Amino acid sequence: MKNVLITGAAGFLGSHLCDRFIKEGFHVIGMDNYITGDKQNLEHLKSNSNFEFIEHDVTKHISIDKDLHYILHFASPASPIDYLKIPIQTLKVGSLGTHNLLGLAKAKKARLLIASTSEVYGDPLVHPQTENYYGNVNTIGPRGVYDEAKRFQESITMAYHRFHGLETRIVRIFNTYGPRMRLNDGRVIPAFMGQALRGEDLTVFGKGNQTRSFCYIDDQVEGIFRVLFSDYSYPINIGNPHEISIKDFAEEIIKLTNTSQKIVYKDLPVDDPMQRQPDISLAKKILNWEPKINREEGMKKTFKYFKGLSHNDLFKRDHRDFSKHIKI
Repeated sequence: MKNVLITGAAGFLGSHLCDRFIKEGFHVIGMDNYITGDKQNLEHLKSNSNFEFIEHDVTKHISIDKDLHYILHFASPASPIDYLKIPIQTLKVGSLGTHNLLGLAKAKKARLLIASTSEVYGDPLVHPQTENYYGNVNTIGPRGVYDEAKRFQESITMAYHRFHGLETRIVRIFNTYGPRMRLNDGRVIPAFMGQALRGEDLTVFGKGNQTRSFCYIDDQVEGIFRVLFSDYSYPINIGNPHEISIKDFAEEIIKLTNTSQKIVYKDLPVDDPMQRQPDISLAKKILNWEPKINREEGMKKTFKYFKGLSHNDLFKRDHRDFSKHIKI
């Protein structure tokens, strides 16, 4: 049985990856410091003999006694609400955390996959975005703490690959959704669904002309799994290329939830990308991968999850204490 370390294991993506690797017969070591993760996401794995958990901050020295065959680095705030509250921690997990895991992978002779993001493209001037597009990123803007952390993460990973011959993989993740998303994380799908379920009007920023492309979690996990076991070391986009404007998407949510809310408009946040659509030609060619679950089906599954949350969860606001994590 091979061992895999998954950082950010209590997060939305990380917890689904834990499930997948256990299903595939791996022994999974989950790691998280719960800065944005949720213990509930891993509750169903507590009694599983093929899962163990280590509460740890990856920006600190990492020590694992067992052999490691694979490492998946998914530790990072990923929502604008989070990384604007903890900007320095966001930069540290992308830099110091990645450096620590690269060192661990080198010592263990393990293959390391890093979770990059479509945000490396910034507010793109090329559409759809291909892997050879270098991006249009404001390095000193409020979103730069996330964008640049991920861009640095890619650079240091490729440096270890070239200089040390380390086995590395890079997945650029586009907007992903599904069960276990945090209702109050600020991203558009939980925001719209939470507002609809609470009877609130749906908030659209700007005129709603900006576009996004949403990939269901099962498709995303399958893509990540294939990237890890491919022979390709450069970045690969994994996302759903079916694009929709935010205004049209808000109208879809109102129809799906059978509510009568209005759409209200607010000012567009600084550096909010106007277009986001992956070119997945490379994933099709190298991985024989493309998403299988259409947005209508995926959104029904996601709405069922959010609708099943308790009244307290539905109305709970974000009162997390970040102070213990903010040590510069």
